[in-house]
Amino acid sequence: MFRVFRGKNILNMAKLYVVGIGPGGIEHLTFKARKVLEKCQVIVGYTFYLNLIRELIEGKIIISTGMTGEIERCRQAIAKTREGFNTCIVSTGDPGLYGMAGPILELADDIEVEVIPGISAAFCAAAEVGAPLMHDFCTISLSDLLTPWAIIAKRLQHAAQADFVIALYNPKSQRRPQHINQAVKILRRCKPDDTPVALVKNAGRSEYAQEIVTLASIDYVFIDMRTVVIIGNSQTCVKNGRMITPRGYRIGGTRTG
Repeated sequence: MFRVFRGKNILNMAKLYVVGIGPGGIEHLTFKARKVLEKCQVIVGYTFYLNLIRELIEGKIIISTGMTGEIERCRQAIAKTREGFNTCIVSTGDPGLYGMAGPILELADDIEVEVIPGISAAFCAAAEVGAPLMHDFCTISLSDLLTPWAIIAKRLQHAAQADFVIALYNPKSQRRPQHINQAVKILRRCKPDDTPVALVKNAGRSEYAQEIVTLASIDYVFIDMRTVVIIGNSQTCVKNGRMITPRGYRIGGTRTG
């Protein structure tokens, strides 16, 4: 069976879904993500991510790979879709943010693909500590597996100079334990030492933990690969234990931000 889709021949009626499962807790899945997981016969993902949704995918064909098997996962998901199976490849957070949406769309040219958004770790972490992302912000991954450190360092510098709130992903691993230290040194060239910083580990999961510190008093021991580090801008403050970046609304007759 063939049909036309965006000028190409579609091999069958099966569809490939790239699904964001959120930060990890089942309660943070969207209704649409749940519906797609129920619909698909094949579920593909990194083993750790699949374990987070194990109760929702029992009885399905499961294809899992290790941490560095991203492209292999994409190819297997595409192959199963071509065989006629409705297939889902999962990413934590949102699949369009450091996830599988990009490589899937680059590799899949004869099947229908739909990207299902999810709650990113940065948004979940922000909600846990208050409202630090109320104004302009950016996300920067400190992993140099796919991006040279020189480029990461340049982005950190320019983001700090532009006074963005910055959410750091992948801040620390066994192979690169000092990247977060180097990143903070770069940020301190432009941001004051008393800039509020939120350290949120396992956002949205049962192992959740947090600390609100300053740029000069970061607890590097607390930070690991599953920690999101949110660095405030020049207006960010801590009020009643909550980290807030004012948007600029008039509150109580005075303008904030």
